[in-house]
Amino acid sequence: MRPSGRGWLLRLVIAFAFAQGAVSMARPAVSYRALSLGADERAIGVIAGVYALLPLFAAVPLGRRTDHGRCAPLLPVGVVLVSGGCALSGTAHSLLAMAAWSGVMGLGHLCFVIGGQSLVARQSPPAEQDRNFGYFTIGASLGQLVGPVAAGAVIGADMARTSALALLASAAVGALSLASLWRIEHRAPAAPRAAHAKVPVHRILRTRGVPAGIFISLAVLSATDVLTAYLPVIGEHRGIAPSAVGLLLSLRAAATIACRLVMTPMIRAVGRTVLLAVSCLLGGLLCAGAALPVPVWALALMLAALGFCLGVGQPLSMTTVVRAAPAEARSTALALRLTGNRLGQVAAPASAGLLAGAAGAAAPFVMLGVLLAAASGLAARQGRPHTEPEGRPHGAGEACPREGEANEKEAGARRADRAGTRRADKGVR
Repeated sequence: MRPSGRGWLLRLVIAFAFAQGAVSMARPAVSYRALSLGADERAIGVIAGVYALLPLFAAVPLGRRTDHGRCAPLLPVGVVLVSGGCALSGTAHSLLAMAAWSGVMGLGHLCFVIGGQSLVARQSPPAEQDRNFGYFTIGASLGQLVGPVAAGAVIGADMARTSALALLASAAVGALSLASLWRIEHRAPAAPRAAHAKVPVHRILRTRGVPAGIFISLAVLSATDVLTAYLPVIGEHRGIAPSAVGLLLSLRAAATIACRLVMTPMIRAVGRTVLLAVSCLLGGLLCAGAALPVPVWALALMLAALGFCLGVGQPLSMTTVVRAAPAEARSTALALRLTGNRLGQVAAPASAGLLAGAAGAAAPFVMLGVLLAAASGLAARQGRPHTEPEGRPHGAGEACPREGEANEKEAGARRADRAGTRRADKGVR
């Protein structure tokens, strides 16, 4: 992107860092607040589940709305819901209220992510989508790195008071992102969207590349979530201090950020298909390797490498979905990807818990290895040549990924559309 056009992306990354930091700070604080109100493990699980389950019903409608309108309004709405959910969780005095405000927080996070991803997809030239999605997810990684540390610094022995304070602080952190959202969307729309008919969800899900992108994203996010939840269990079994476990998790997050900073050179060196497939495969091997009784220094090296590998999956899965989906349904396709993420956030920890109870604490890491290996196979399969039969309308049925790469400004003429696609391909390579 030309230097004059980078301002909106930088401000979006900053806003996402604050919004994600607020959520990452609030989620452990919610658990501590619920414990202070007398919650048991089951109640905490329900409260955590509401955060992921409630947005499942809103993702597709929000994507539909964004496909045929502006992206930017979802961003401040998401911030208000996140900050409001954090603040009200800090003042809640019942577990039912905690669950409700946790759901509001999850809905706000969903609004922000759909708006942000749609904005990147709409305002990035096809050849720059991988890089810009990588930068966008750096905001999330920064928030995930700092948020839990900030929560741990605030929450102390007086759990009821300090957890409430942490939640109010997270609300303030989230509100800071509003300062970066002014005039973030280009005034001129990328394409006249009102003329497009609504694409059915089942057609989007049958489009070549969309299911693969959703599954890859689900696998990578599940690996990150389960790793965060079960590394302390591994540490307890092996006698690793909690402070060391925290450093290991921070190392993983830092490696993910480093990966996304060098995303463009890696794509140029090996190609996006090879990079996505190899990173998922290596990530699967490293996840399975974490189940082995290795020394702490070796575990640190493995987690750093794993964090680097996991940094590839999320931004490239966004690009995979955007390029595969019909041009008039890209926000809906991204919303379906987020729906898959939320399902993974519910199902993966539950499955990991069942495996850990039956086969030991190391079993979830083997499960993650298998999941990432399957994602690698799907990524490699998407790289096979595929041509669209002549005469098939753009975006209908099994859409060709090359057609999905066309610049939306040239969507009025098919010949110009295909010429733009060829230029975009050369830029990506």
